[in-house]
Amino acid sequence: MPLAFVLINAEIGSEDEVVTELRKIGNVKESYLVYGVYDIVAKVEADSMDKLKEIVTWKIRRLDKVRSTLTMIVVEGT
Repeated sequence: MPLAFVLINAEIGSEDEVVTELRKIGNVKESYLVYGVYDIVAKVEADSMDKLKEIVTWKIRRLDKVRSTLTMIVVEGT
């Protein structure tokens, strides 16, 4: 099952709102507010790589108040 971590920059002051919206997306398994270069980290799982790309492109990146994302697709886990 394809897995990715999506690092998200949100508009200033809207981080909680973005996390709330992320949690409504079924394929987002976990999401965290973080300090550093990015504001939010989301763990996303899908049935296929195409579905994973679709979720990131059409659901996460299109959320209101999301400024930018960086997607890290997991190659191997422990």
